[in-house]
Amino acid sequence: MSTTDHRTATIAGLRALADFLDANPDVPVPRTSIRITYFPQRTDDALMRAEIDRIAGLLGAAINPGGLLYSHYSTSLGFGPVHYEAIAVLADARARYEAVTSYEDCIIPDTTVNPAHAA
Repeated sequence: MSTTDHRTATIAGLRALADFLDANPDVPVPRTSIRITYFPQRTDDALMRAEIDRIAGLLGAAINPGGLLYSHYSTSLGFGPVHYEAIAVLADARARYEAVTSYEDCIIPDTTVNPAHAA
């Protein structure tokens, strides 16, 4: 599927979902916010930041300074409880994540039931 076809299908799907929910008021919706998140292609940090800056310009939105603490460079635009966001996960954050998850296969949890903890 081409990028244009995927974009068109995504927009049509969102409209169809909104129409469905509007026509079926008994179908519950999440109480939390709904996020549509775009991640740029992984490349060097400068190029990913440039892509997020470009999107921020299109949205008329600022860069989220809170994400910088976690090495995420992001922008977003809210529509009530629905948000469009674009996030670049920068190299520092990816390295931290890879370091933490590198131990996953080395740890085997003890699944035996300890009677003292069973109560």
